[in-house]
Amino acid sequence: MKTEKHSHAIGIFDSGVGGLTVFDEIVKHLPEYNYIYLGDNARVPYGTRSFETVYKYTLECVSQLYEMGCRLVVIACNTASAKALRTIQQNDLKHFGDGFKVLGVIRPTVEKIGEISKTNHVGLFATNGTVNSQSYVIEINKFFPNVQVFQEACPLWVPLIEQNEFDSEGGRYFIKKHVQSLLSQSEKIDTILLACTHYPIIYQLLRELIPDHIQIVSQGEIVGESLKDYLKRHPEIEQLLQKNNSARFFTTESNLDFDNKAKMFVKFPIKSQIIEL
Repeated sequence: MKTEKHSHAIGIFDSGVGGLTVFDEIVKHLPEYNYIYLGDNARVPYGTRSFETVYKYTLECVSQLYEMGCRLVVIACNTASAKALRTIQQNDLKHFGDGFKVLGVIRPTVEKIGEISKTNHVGLFATNGTVNSQSYVIEINKFFPNVQVFQEACPLWVPLIEQNEFDSEGGRYFIKKHVQSLLSQSEKIDTILLACTHYPIIYQLLRELIPDHIQIVSQGEIVGESLKDYLKRHPEIEQLLQKNNSARFFTTESNLDFDNKAKMFVKFPIKSQIIEL
């Protein structure tokens, strides 16, 4: 389905509403630009799906954002960044023509995480898909070969957050279980990365369960700073982007459901539109 063009906007894509944590930080760093957010809520979660399926879904969403007028798309989803970004960059971008770019959240996060840890023992919470891809382990080892990475897959955290059940007795049980499992992998862990854009919602709960000397790192601010720097270094892209300080939101399922869930992720009301891919 085609929609009216929102000329030369920055597109932000996520499998659901979690990417709003990244969107919020990007807008704080770059408030003047036009934005289009697309959440593929009809097919969430991506974390348990195959590489082929995630690639197919991600390409469809990125293509839709290009069709809507975006020139630069940020994949604000760790699973999609891990399973689809590189293939799209290497094989698909050339079919869209000059001036189209797609970025992910893993690379900018990796470039910072090794500088934060003092013990070179980093833990991360993520979806099954991100953990199984080994993307963080591979990328961190490229930049910081002395850093050891300890991963914990948390398949229930996204649905617990989206259903607003993370603070229930059952939700706390599963969150505490994964925290204990990660911390048991190494006593030297001093930094934990929330490698899923949903997870900042449970930051306070995690802070209660994780010792104070361990830093908990969310991605949004890192990605916002990185995108600002990227646009400074690529004026040929920045000059294509319009600056009307506007944002539009689209979902592939119920817009009322999306708007209601969005209240957990951003402090301003959202009125989204349904779009068919």
